[in-house]
Amino acid sequence: MMTGKNILFAGRTITIIMALSALIFISCVKPEEEPFERLLEDQVIDSKIFSSSVKYAVLLPEGYDSTTESYPVVYLLHGYGDDQTSWYKYGLIKYFSDLYADENVPMIFLMPQGFNSYYVNRSSGNLPYMDFFTKELVPEIDSLFRTKKEASQRAVMGYSMGGYGALILPEKNPDLFSISVSLSMSWRTDSQYMAEPQEVFDIQWGLIFGGLKATGADRLTTYYKEYSPFHFFDTDDITPYTGIRMLMDCGDDEESLTVTAVALHNLMLEKGITHEFRVRNGGHSWDYWKRSMPEALHFISCGFQGIDYPVEPESVEIEKMISASRYQIVDIEGTNLNPGIFLPEDYATSEKNYPVIYFFNDYEGVDRIEEAFSVLSFIHNSVLKGSLPASLIIEIPVVTALTEQDLSDVIEYVTASYMTLAGREGKVFLGNGRGAGELAKLAAGFTGEVNSCFLFDAESETALQLADSLFYYVDYTDKSSDYDVNYQLYLQLRNKDIEHEYRVRQGTPGLTSFINGINGSLSYLSKQLKSE
Repeated sequence: MMTGKNILFAGRTITIIMALSALIFISCVKPEEEPFERLLEDQVIDSKIFSSSVKYAVLLPEGYDSTTESYPVVYLLHGYGDDQTSWYKYGLIKYFSDLYADENVPMIFLMPQGFNSYYVNRSSGNLPYMDFFTKELVPEIDSLFRTKKEASQRAVMGYSMGGYGALILPEKNPDLFSISVSLSMSWRTDSQYMAEPQEVFDIQWGLIFGGLKATGADRLTTYYKEYSPFHFFDTDDITPYTGIRMLMDCGDDEESLTVTAVALHNLMLEKGITHEFRVRNGGHSWDYWKRSMPEALHFISCGFQGIDYPVEPESVEIEKMISASRYQIVDIEGTNLNPGIFLPEDYATSEKNYPVIYFFNDYEGVDRIEEAFSVLSFIHNSVLKGSLPASLIIEIPVVTALTEQDLSDVIEYVTASYMTLAGREGKVFLGNGRGAGELAKLAAGFTGEVNSCFLFDAESETALQLADSLFYYVDYTDKSSDYDVNYQLYLQLRNKDIEHEYRVRQGTPGLTSFINGINGSLSYLSKQLKSE
């Protein structure tokens, strides 16, 4: 028989056994691991240089937690007034990185807080941001993450103020960075810099580059010139820049930055500094910068792999070529132009009037018929797809300079001989090379006959005459030797507030580039060809 004491003892024994069992069970259960987070938002580096902390964010590549591999690093720089959250909140860098992951090497993206520093040391010495970046931030990131630590495996990409940072950091520190992608770079030519409103200059520029409260040429301090690409690129010794891969990209609807960007592009071409340059449709916004991502990431990936970036873009497919029966060369009395006529598919059975494309064909280096058929076939196939309205196309060969009388004779012949829309609506000029140059010279005299002028890689040695009442589409390649002609066209259109679109595309002038350019202009061409 158990006494009360025995019962109490037995109860304690059972309690102890149960407690021990629970401990054994708990010790055998593996603690639940925290899920791997690729985006680390609230990171901090304690800076000795600043005697304070600086924030940053990191996006790690997919699979970082399951490998021991090291990765290249892209430093993403934000714009003036923004912070380290901008690239992942508004730039959606994780989305774009994952979207194009199959096309590019895996990368670490590092997003530092840049304040309003322009990513350089202030001339006064009281905010040495570039020193912090190169001497503290980069070593800290290399110590915390599995990074590849060679300059060939570090890139810098930024927008606006960060676009300038993406240019200046590699230029001043080629031992650390080898790849630069500048989107809508915030900078100024000397003349723009001197013309800045005083308050803007003092806050945004003078505070950093010196010359606070200065006006005119006094703003162009020695320190400013040391950090201005218009000064350090203006040299006959380009050796310091040959090891840096550069891509610059800017929208055509910027208030003044397009002027700045193209002027810098022209200087770099003049000096032989290798780079890629783009001007696309858009302004100073994330909408534009996000559309830059596919090429920007691929450009960086090629650099990390040591692969030369393609000089030429992929060619637009022409698809089915037209038959010779669709094209007829005619003789016009009093002129030696001998234009080629291409009629719409239903022309013979239709009673309607058609839009007209006057195509000024510079076929230097290519057989005239080959060039004409390629362009006509592409336009015809665009009509069949519904991208363009069915149109009469008049191919005008351009070998030497044209006169207004030459053009008048052709237009008069076409108007009298074919079913075309009345007046100027639905009629456009379109030309390439010398043909585009002749159009830029002559089109202003034909505002009653056409409504627009599409110019591709224009070449010209004479003064250009632009008409306020025409729409202009100016398009050329970033390797064109006639860059200044096209730049002057753009400046005149801009300064005279003439309706226009402006593009600079990848590649060199030629038939392929011309067709690629037409492809990019289809929506604008379609609008101008429609009569309603």
